[in-house]
Amino acid sequence: MTKPATILAQSGRPDRVQGSPVNPPIVLSSTYRNAGTEPGNIYARWNTETWHPFEQTLATLEGAEHPALVHSSGMAAITTALHAARPGRIVVPRHAYHASLVVARDMAQREGGEVIAVDIANTDEVISSLPGASAILIESPTNPMLELADIPAIAAAAHDAGALVIVDNTFATPLGQQPLAMGADIVVHSATKYLAGHSDVILGAALAATEELHHTMWDFRTRTGSVAGPFETWLALRGMRTLSLRFERITANASELARRLSEHPLVEAVTHPTLPDHPHRERAPKGCGVLTLRPVGGREAADRVVEATKLWLPATSLGGVESSLERRRRLADEAETVPEDLLRLSCGIEDIDDLWEDVDQALHSAVA
Repeated sequence: MTKPATILAQSGRPDRVQGSPVNPPIVLSSTYRNAGTEPGNIYARWNTETWHPFEQTLATLEGAEHPALVHSSGMAAITTALHAARPGRIVVPRHAYHASLVVARDMAQREGGEVIAVDIANTDEVISSLPGASAILIESPTNPMLELADIPAIAAAAHDAGALVIVDNTFATPLGQQPLAMGADIVVHSATKYLAGHSDVILGAALAATEELHHTMWDFRTRTGSVAGPFETWLALRGMRTLSLRFERITANASELARRLSEHPLVEAVTHPTLPDHPHRERAPKGCGVLTLRPVGGREAADRVVEATKLWLPATSLGGVESSLERRRRLADEAETVPEDLLRLSCGIEDIDDLWEDVDQALHSAVA
């Protein structure tokens, strides 16, 4: 079986014929010559060849039989996935990307359904919420609390209950886990994050386990116009070429930083799936580039840590080559159960000792 690093380097290339380019071309056309009834491209909201290399490469990484569906953003992909479910109750993690929860609640309210928030790491609680549900949205690890779900067990119970299983695989990437093989019906990505990887693209993607779901999502994407531009899609594919190298360095940095911070005298708590005290570390994906930190001194100290960093960039989003951090509860839509002093750290590809020295000096500056 071809390994992911090779897929990333080789997939989506033009046919190997004399004089062919190494990289796929960008086709900048909104419409195509179309006379009569012969099949072919008609209009770029429906289909354009610049999407295909990215869509096929991501599908191969995720082990999907059908191409990915590239979207204008991760939220566009989430919205498409949620609309693939029948109207009704939607089960969501109590901690998840807040915009995803807003969309789920708006949908349920408009359609006469409801949203039930659960502790996604508590499998018994999740399963008890599934009878009568139309869909369950899973994040694992969750954003920002890094809770880990038992995806195969939840997916099996959801299918028994007739619910659609949607997994946001942004944090783990296909290198960390492949949710379709674990029972998911739909996998979504904010390709803005690790896939594109350079904080210069807004893009999303959705993948389906069945041809019927693939067509349903393709139809919704086409009708709503939540399609990606050709240049953004091309940039995302170029960024994805180095995903294996980047993710290896990023996850190594995160694991080592979490280990060091867990012994730091000015740190109240650290969370990362590799730490021995994580309650469900056996469910962890093969890598995680995000960790959380709660400094001594509470919210005020957390804000001072953010301001005192010199390498770590105070910014939202994650998954770029640069390391960033933010206090999540400063955002109005963040769950009230997220601690006020919690910092979410997204590791980049910098030298681990430089990252460590910067966060160490920031902690001493903030807590002193």
